[in-house]
Amino acid sequence: MKIYKANKRGFLLVIALFLLIPFVVFWFLETNRFLTLLILSIPLFLLLWIYFDTSYKIDGTTLLYRSAFIRGKIDIHSIHQITVGKTMWSGIKPALAKNGLILKYNAYDEIYIAPVSNAELVADLLVINPQIKIIETTLISG
Repeated sequence: MKIYKANKRGFLLVIALFLLIPFVVFWFLETNRFLTLLILSIPLFLLLWIYFDTSYKIDGTTLLYRSAFIRGKIDIHSIHQITVGKTMWSGIKPALAKNGLILKYNAYDEIYIAPVSNAELVADLLVINPQIKIIETTLISG
């Protein structure tokens, strides 16, 4: 089983902003500070869960993806097209960065993932299924 870390570029800034918001509100509110801080921290915990849990794995002929509560698996032999370096803004997106991979599989299914190295994941997928059509929108960079 090979594990691919998610590209987390830019996502840390979002977490930092969500960290600041509860603390700023905490200092300016006079009553119920603990309850307010607790409620405002819930999105932070969700973002931290997404940040630390997002990853991709190849186990035999199956691509496994997970990002907090979004989890699934794709048979690599059902993947027929990969678009490299493009961002998908809607649909299933267990990714934290832009310019990742759009995997088209089965008849009409697609998913967006963003590993640290697009080239490494694409190369490993092609070893298992050389019939995958690769569409490059930018240079593959790691």
